[in-house]
Amino acid sequence: MQHVERHIDINDYNYDLPDERIAKFPLDERSLSKLMVYDNGAISQSRFCNVDDHLPEGAMLVFNNTRVVRARIIMHKASGARIEVFCLEPHHPADYETAFSVRGESEWSCVVGNLKKWKEGEIFVEFDIDGERHRLSAEIVERGTREHIVRFRWSADMTFGQLLELLGRIPIPPYLNRDSEAIDNTRYQTVYAKFEGSVAAPTAGLHFTPELIARMQAQGFGFEEVTLHVGAGTFLPVKVDDAAEHPMHTEHFIVNSQSIENLLQNVDKIVAVGTTSVRTLESLSALAWRIKSSGNAELERVVGQWELYDIPQEFTGRDALQTLRDYMLEQGMEQLKAATQIMITPLGYRFRIVRYIITNFHQPKSTLLLLVSAYVGDDWHKIYDYALGHDFRFLSYGDSSLLKVDR
Repeated sequence: MQHVERHIDINDYNYDLPDERIAKFPLDERSLSKLMVYDNGAISQSRFCNVDDHLPEGAMLVFNNTRVVRARIIMHKASGARIEVFCLEPHHPADYETAFSVRGESEWSCVVGNLKKWKEGEIFVEFDIDGERHRLSAEIVERGTREHIVRFRWSADMTFGQLLELLGRIPIPPYLNRDSEAIDNTRYQTVYAKFEGSVAAPTAGLHFTPELIARMQAQGFGFEEVTLHVGAGTFLPVKVDDAAEHPMHTEHFIVNSQSIENLLQNVDKIVAVGTTSVRTLESLSALAWRIKSSGNAELERVVGQWELYDIPQEFTGRDALQTLRDYMLEQGMEQLKAATQIMITPLGYRFRIVRYIITNFHQPKSTLLLLVSAYVGDDWHKIYDYALGHDFRFLSYGDSSLLKVDR
């Protein structure tokens, strides 16, 4: 494959976001947030509870059913120094499901707050269960530049997932500039969250209520789920002027064989709820093209940052989903487990599987804004100017948009 020079001036994706426009807390009612509808260049506004009025009949919405983990643990040294450990992803065991069900000992890749006070030795937190005193201790077994491998040990007869639920705090985004509160335990979580693993919520889904989903199902809308565990990299701003040099973080995803079949049957009507669903769905095309070109999905190999740009234009979403369905049947696979570093940018990216997108309003100079621009082109300026001019609330707890571009 020939080397392609890629450049994106991130300063072209900047806008002024006043702090007061960032929603610091959720609305009392999830679905009463504003909804901007961008329909092939025309902009209107509504409420999210009426999103069904703006979708084509029989559309299939795709949720990311990951669950946000209480991944921030406050611990102390024997001297009393306070250390915050933020668990990013499991190291040993590396599989998410196993990592949350393990007992006694576990290693995670972590970011450590107040690291200068933790040069060596153990830190710990003590807790009571049924009147009995227990301890969770941690030591750094491998130091990195930003992330470190931390080994946790605990005496209580609990899984690591149960420990985090008891001792951890919800890792709300740093741009909220506040500590997490009790409300975040429920509201920084979608109503359909199932599988633990994320350190950030797939926030486009926060607007859905069980009642709205039930009403839409009764009207004939379809719902499908994928799982992508959202990493802390979703908070990382692009710090280089050339965004093409920004290293994308790795995120792990799972898609079931039945989901592939359902997506194939509704291939022209797929609405991705959130950028994490977009990244998962679009990454499927890369796995399918590997099968098509070499006969093997190579699931252990991460979908590369630019891998999707090298797929021939004529290879469609339908082709991709058919290829995956046939491969999974052949291999007797119930689910695809893979990882992706996909970066969707305005550099000629072709959406294959996603037709429409539901998403919140994103930070200036972010990879998420690049994704929006890849979908709507230069109209992202128009969309964000409208949102700023019509009192829309921004970022994770902010309002929503439905983006519709017919290709």
